Amino acid sequence: MRFQGRLKLGFYPLPESEAQRMRRFVRFPAEQCEALDPCSGTGAALAVLTACASVRTYGIELDAYRAAEARDVLDEVIQGSAFDTHAPVESFSLLYLNPPYDFEIGEGKNKRMERLFLEHVARWLKPGGVLAFVLPYDRVYDCRGTLTTQFRDKTIYRLTAPESVTYRQVVLFGVRRSRQERERMTDRAVNEGNWKLQQLTRSYDAIPPLPEEPDRQYAVPPTPPARLEYRGLPLDLIEDLLDNSPAWRQAQRITHAPKTEFSGRPLTPLHKGHVGLLCTSGLLNGVFGSDGDRHVAYWESVKVVDRIEEEGERADTTVVREKERFSQRLTLLYADGRIELLTERPAPRKNGDTRDEERTSANGQADLCAPDAGYGDERLGSPPSARC
Repeated sequence: MRFQGRLKLGFYPLPESEAQRMRRFVRFPAEQCEALDPCSGTGAALAVLTACASVRTYGIELDAYRAAEARDVLDEVIQGSAFDTHAPVESFSLLYLNPPYDFEIGEGKNKRMERLFLEHVARWLKPGGVLAFVLPYDRVYDCRGTLTTQFRDKTIYRLTAPESVTYRQVVLFGVRRSRQERERMTDRAVNEGNWKLQQLTRSYDAIPPLPEEPDRQYAVPPTPPARLEYRGLPLDLIEDLLDNSPAWRQAQRITHAPKTEFSGRPLTPLHKGHVGLLCTSGLLNGVFGSDGDRHVAYWESVKVVDRIEEEGERADTTVVREKERFSQRLTLLYADGRIELLTERPAPRKNGDTRDEERTSANGQADLCAPDAGYGDERLGSPPSARC
């Protein structure tokens, strides 16, 4: 998972339109039943899936703010990790699962989170209970150990909302087998089930889209009230008490050491080599100038590729040689929203564009390109373009 995704704790909510279509595949009884979402987020998906039904809803969410939002729409929410939460086996009649799409984090650990979540919470679903599992299509086969042996009557549909297409999401419906059904399964039946899962998810485009009108419905059985118990650390309480901990104050000097700042004038003037080292190390980043020239300067290392074309041994052949190396780039963000770049490579020229562009001078020094007036000012907050 990308760093931005981990900052959100892998939170990619199900689009409401997809949840409404999935709701039509589920039929609830008149009696009370229990539904669980172990990665509930704000609880919106489970709320839509159980709308207009006599269902008590449960959620588990790691993020404190999203857990607070989920409490507004779900009956019971635990703020913490699903792996630190325990429930009696066969407690729930509906399990909606949309886990983080990532590998587990830790030394020597390389299992997918989709598989780990399913293995942990599948036993909480009662025999005959319904599973609605949202995940990328190419990760379905990774979960075959649980899906084949624990669930029957499985169907897979492709989600078509733009957000779902980005991650190539599918939804898998299934019914949990009873213990007698699991014990009667032979090795041949397991192998055939695994092979079928592989064939169903071999091609993303071949998976049928989730229809507006269901071609079948899954009956959710009634269940008595469930009980969830959190046995993990109270994360919010620990965070509140951390500032008053003597041990934390000692460790903070190492884990959160203050940034070193330098001030004053050097004893002797700096030559170009000194200035270059300061720039590339990030010590010259900051706010400079005044009035209309006030700007933020940021240096960073970038990878560039040197491309050389040579004539081959034959007259009609050309040998292309590429060599990667690192260079430096300076980004200037002015108070009026202008963005200017300083690099050693020229910016790409658009068709018909006769403006000055970033260029390398004869002495090997890079010149700063002219302001991008022809395209309008790039305002603060807009994504940087490939051009200067």
